[in-house]
Amino acid sequence: MRCNFFLSGALLLFIAGINQVSIAQSTRSGPKIRTIIVDAGHGGTDAGARGTYSTEAEITLKLSVKLDEILRRELPETRIVMTRKTDIFHNVREKAKIANDQKGDLFVCVHVNAAMPIKHKEFSHFKTVTYYKGKGKSRKKYTRKEPVYRYWTTPNPMHGTSTYVFAADRADEKASGLLNEERYESEAEIVDVPDPKSTEALIAARLWSQKFFKNSVKLGTLIEDEFINIGRKSQGVLQRNHKGIWVLQATNMPAVLIETGFITDKEEEDYLNSEEGQNELVRAIANGVIKYKQQIESRQSTRSDSSATSKKSTPSPVPEKQKSVQKPVAVMPASKKRN
Repeated sequence: MRCNFFLSGALLLFIAGINQVSIAQSTRSGPKIRTIIVDAGHGGTDAGARGTYSTEAEITLKLSVKLDEILRRELPETRIVMTRKTDIFHNVREKAKIANDQKGDLFVCVHVNAAMPIKHKEFSHFKTVTYYKGKGKSRKKYTRKEPVYRYWTTPNPMHGTSTYVFAADRADEKASGLLNEERYESEAEIVDVPDPKSTEALIAARLWSQKFFKNSVKLGTLIEDEFINIGRKSQGVLQRNHKGIWVLQATNMPAVLIETGFITDKEEEDYLNSEEGQNELVRAIANGVIKYKQQIESRQSTRSDSSATSKKSTPSPVPEKQKSVQKPVAVMPASKKRN
């Protein structure tokens, strides 16, 4: 009973938060994207994924600091807020709270991917196993041959980028991305994540999806296109609706989680740690964010201009005496396009 009360209360707060953000955005003047939240994944006691010599938390912080510098320089009219600037730990609830408290218009979460080692099994030899049957004087000794296998693992060769968005309407995990090859989550990242199949979570999630899903996909697509432009292998924009989605679902704004590469692949780990690789990655992310901002604000500006023009061109009322002379304007039916 207490659990249901808590979830219901959390749901009401979530809905109220989204409504407040929507009202705030609709009443703002000037640029629609005023605040961008940059989140460096993991940190502090939560190192995230590990490579042969580096950790996800180290790389995401370096990438986020560089991204912060570019966005501040090229978007001087926009406020850039980082959830962490040093190697400290914030759980996913705290990160979402920072983003919401700062009234972010966009949430960009930087991560590094990882893939579990590939397991191998190979027959080695047969061994003789002794066993007994029966009791007392009837007890007899037997032997049998059993196979012995050798087990070992090798690094997973998966590599490339991907960008995750939260999808509320996907109950089937086949739609969540790469199935069993999907990114590895650390325990600290998924703690306290609500059950996505609960009624309260589904309602809140669908509300999020209705307001922010489309723009999240737009941003993710622009970023992945930029990765492709610099020669990175892209797995595209993927949808998440189960573990590890708290920072995507609980942020009251369009949100993406960017996987910049696989730290478990030696070549990619070297790339992620190199100055050249980091500069390429953050440049691509920044380009995607800037293009998204331009498109959103251009669309808003176009709508405003269209509305103003419509108001200006509205004809003044015709005096009663002249109304009888006015002829109706003929409207031709629109031609149908062939599919």
